[in-house]
Order: sequence, then C-alpha cells, then structure tokens
Amino acid sequence: MPEANPILHLKDVRYRWPGRASFGLNVPDLSLAKSETVLLLGESGSGKSTLLSLICGTIIAETGRISVAGTDIASLSAGTRDRFRAEQIGLIFQQFNLLPFASVHDNILLPLQFAPERRKRVADLKVEATSLCQHLGLPDDVMTARAGALSVGQQQRVAAARALIGTPPLIIADEPTSSLDAATQATFLELLFAQSRAHGTTLLMVSHDARLSSQFDRVINMADIATSERGAT
Repeated sequence: MPEANPILHLKDVRYRWPGRASFGLNVPDLSLAKSETVLLLGESGSGKSTLLSLICGTIIAETGRISVAGTDIASLSAGTRDRFRAEQIGLIFQQFNLLPFASVHDNILLPLQFAPERRKRVADLKVEATSLCQHLGLPDDVMTARAGALSVGQQQRVAAARALIGTPPLIIADEPTSSLDAATQATFLELLFAQSRAHGTTLLMVSHDARLSSQFDRVINMADIATSERGAT
C-alpha cells in the first residue's frame, strides 16, 4: 500500500534542460515515507543530479507535481522556495561545501540562519551541535576547530551534523561516501542511520555504488523510476 502522507512525492514529473541536444527526465511516480532510508542508484548521466535539483526546487518541473512534506514546491515563489528548502531539507553534498575558515560550530549552525522554524526546534544551539558531533564520532574539542583543518572523514561528519540539526524531515545525501575508504564509509553510514532513526528523518542517498544496497530500507534504480531522453527540443 502506498504511504498516505509521504515526505516526498513526485507524480508525472517532466523536465528538459534548455538548448539543442538537451537532456530530459520523466518521473511517473516516486514516494518516500517518513523515517525511510532509500538508496538511489544510477550511472553517471542517468539524471540523478537533475532529479535532486527538481526535489530541492532549484529547477522547476515543466509538468507534474513535486511535494515535500505535503507542500507543492512549484506553488512557491523563488524566495519562499529557498526558505522552504532550508526548513525542510538537510543536504549533504559530495564535496561537503563547508566554509573552510569558519569553525565547526559555525558550519553546523549555518542552515538555521535561513530557517527560523527549524531553528525553533533546537532548544540550545551549542548543546545540540555538540551532541550531534558526539553521536557522529567526532572528538570533544572539534567545535572550535577550523573546518578546513579536519580530515576528510571528519569533514564528512560535520556535513552530516549540519544537515541533521533542527531535524528537517528529509535528508538528501549526494554521493557522500565517494571519497571515503570502506571502513570509514561503513562507520559514517551507521552513524547517519542512527541519527535518522532517532529523529524520524527520511534519508535519500544518491550513489552509483550498488554494494551499499543491503544497508538501506529500500533501493531504487533510476532506470526503474525515470526515463531520460537526449536530442533536439
């Protein structure tokens, strides 16, 4: 049975990038339930990045509906959409996108500056940021460290803490383990899953690595949910 109130739902979505020989993506139906961990697999060029951009509202579908936490994102103005994204979606980027000269503390709290409702869910900013770091296996003194001085694995965990703080209902992780060795990758995923379960957060992780499949509640292949097309418009 389909989820009655999915955190994420795409229905009859179609988008084509402008220009000749452009890339187009069609998604007939996709739903993610609350607290579900989902691995989205796809080769390079399969449309994963386009799909994430559509979900985040940085591009708008030509047809169809995309709802996040019950809100049709196409119904929002550009500015409202940016604020909505900050409130409802925690993002973990492949390259982390941390501010290298800012402290770990400031990097983790950065999204809350653009998300007042998400900020209200944090009773004590320092306590919450420190707790997330501890649960993600970071050292006790990491909060005052410069983000750029950390190891790759530590930066990865800071990026996860930044996505998790304020408990947004949806976490999107774009190839977050591609630069990690196998042991660090397994530890990172275990910690990320634990935090997602603790806060009832839905996790959508994008990867090309099918070896991760057994660790997720559900595995989706791009080829099974979307069709892509290339050619003149």
